[in-house]
Amino acid sequence: MPDTVLGGISSPRDIKSCDLPALEHLAEEIRRQLIETISQNGGHLASNLGTVELTIALHKVFNCPLDQIVWDVGHQSYTHKLLTGRQGRFSTIRQPGGLSGYPRRTESLYDAFVAGHSSTALSAAEGLVRAKQLQHKPGWVIAVVGDGAFTGGMVYEALNNLRQGDRLAVILNDNGMSISHNVGTLAGYIARIRTNPRYFRVKDRVGNLLSSLPLVGPPVKDAIAGLKRALRQKLYHSNLFEYFGLEYFGPVDGHNLRQLCDVFQRVKNRPGPVFIHVQTVKGKGYPYAEQSPQAFHGVSGFDIATGNPEVAHYDSYSTIFGKELVALAREDPLICAITAAMETGTGLQYFSREFKDTGRFFDVGIAEPHAVTFAAGLAANGMKPVFAVYSSFLQRAIDQLIHDTAIEPQHVVFAVDRAGIVGDDGETHQGVFDVALVTPIPGMTVYSPASFEELRYSLREALQKNDGPCVVRYPRGSQPPLKAPFGGDYTLYYPRGVEQEDFQGMTLVTYGREAAVCELAADGLAEQGIPSRVLRLVKIHPLPEQAFLLLSQCHGLLFVEEGIQAGGVGEQLMASLCGYACGRSQPPKMKILAIRDRFVPQNSIEGALKQEELDHLSVERHAEQIWMEICREAMGKESVQ
Repeated sequence: MPDTVLGGISSPRDIKSCDLPALEHLAEEIRRQLIETISQNGGHLASNLGTVELTIALHKVFNCPLDQIVWDVGHQSYTHKLLTGRQGRFSTIRQPGGLSGYPRRTESLYDAFVAGHSSTALSAAEGLVRAKQLQHKPGWVIAVVGDGAFTGGMVYEALNNLRQGDRLAVILNDNGMSISHNVGTLAGYIARIRTNPRYFRVKDRVGNLLSSLPLVGPPVKDAIAGLKRALRQKLYHSNLFEYFGLEYFGPVDGHNLRQLCDVFQRVKNRPGPVFIHVQTVKGKGYPYAEQSPQAFHGVSGFDIATGNPEVAHYDSYSTIFGKELVALAREDPLICAITAAMETGTGLQYFSREFKDTGRFFDVGIAEPHAVTFAAGLAANGMKPVFAVYSSFLQRAIDQLIHDTAIEPQHVVFAVDRAGIVGDDGETHQGVFDVALVTPIPGMTVYSPASFEELRYSLREALQKNDGPCVVRYPRGSQPPLKAPFGGDYTLYYPRGVEQEDFQGMTLVTYGREAAVCELAADGLAEQGIPSRVLRLVKIHPLPEQAFLLLSQCHGLLFVEEGIQAGGVGEQLMASLCGYACGRSQPPKMKILAIRDRFVPQNSIEGALKQEELDHLSVERHAEQIWMEICREAMGKESVQ
């Protein structure tokens, strides 16, 4: 056997000729590669270590890209990337211009469908299958779905639309939340029998023989099938999938390559659809990840020898939110908290510990639409629910937000984490759409704090001063250094030397993380002799009335927004300002600096902000251009006179 098997793999075709020892050696090499690369680049470690053998076996047996693999969420597809011609670029994963941490059709023909959110794979896989059928194209579609994804409703909507004969294999990657209930030695023995090729051959022969016997054959065959189903129900409680028309296989040891290959080979000869229950260990092969799979689910980097992650030991918006919510809940027994399987990520671990015996903390699983309507139900009966959710995940529940929360306004507070650019997770996780999605909803109040103090203020205002739906949105990471002290719903910052009375210069308007950027830009403008100030909004919808009066009096206005421009606060503000400025002979010259009609690719947060011209030098340059236009127009008028 060569020293390296992985080095000889340029496509899945190269795996076909590998024997079992070579495949096992390949799995070891891949694990080393995953650990080394993720320790440097960051990424999803535990989930990828758990699916190494599963991925190898899929490419050994199936014929990609004729057969297509759809990865649910997609953060466990690193091994797939290594085996499908991207090994030479693997060191660039999650880096600017490098490989994505998720499947991308634009990246490889082996990536069948984009993935970044949970519970979507089965619906996408069904669509791929139907397209093959309609165009008379061969091949299987395999949906690899984690156990957590089965808490999302889309999975069951897709199961309900399966058809007999669909060449669709659903693989349950069970790495923690056991769906089937195995009972001791007997269950393990039955599992070994069911995954033995000899069992399948005998099963087919007996089935064919019984089918050929007139009169008595079919009833006996049905009786045996019924007995088998009853036995499996007793041992595994797994009949749910067979009720949906899936032929059930498993449980299968997800780290036994021989067993995996045997089962997949068996499945290829079935008419479909099939359900394969694969049990894996999250973090397999790296002791620190096996012991703490949650800590190594997504990491920024870590020391391989010690397992110590590169975790910042400072407060973040998430932790400040979590601690402040606990303080408020101590004062008010009606406050309760909801998460969609993101307790630690959203800072709700403090709430769950503090109120673990009160029933005021709810983890509903990966089910954001349910979480929103559930929260509305809590509010309708007098509670004050706070749903903490990432910005990109709130997108999954906009209908529930409009229909169930806003029409008959319920006092639900949405703590929207990871608002704005999030960095190297890329397009699927950038939180740049929430403002444009929620601000058009009647009765919605939206806060976007720029500091921890403003976050505490916003959360208290949302819970104590409002009676309808409220959004408190805040970015990933820690607070930036701000020059202007906290001032309530909005704050004005004047650089040193800029006259405040009868101000008629450039106003930079912004909210959230961009406030610190705009303050730096204003300082730079003031050094050039351009009178400038920053209006930092905390309550961004509805906008404070005083803000319109302030802005209608200035000569130039640059709105800086870390979000999509279409439908954002900038466009809303400028439309409203037209009414305030219509009586002036010369309305202010206005411009919006925001994300324009594009998905923001993976990058560091700082790199992405610069790429989108949302860094302080870009803001300063755009503001200077506006001011120069104002000056040229003023000079032109003077020359005419």
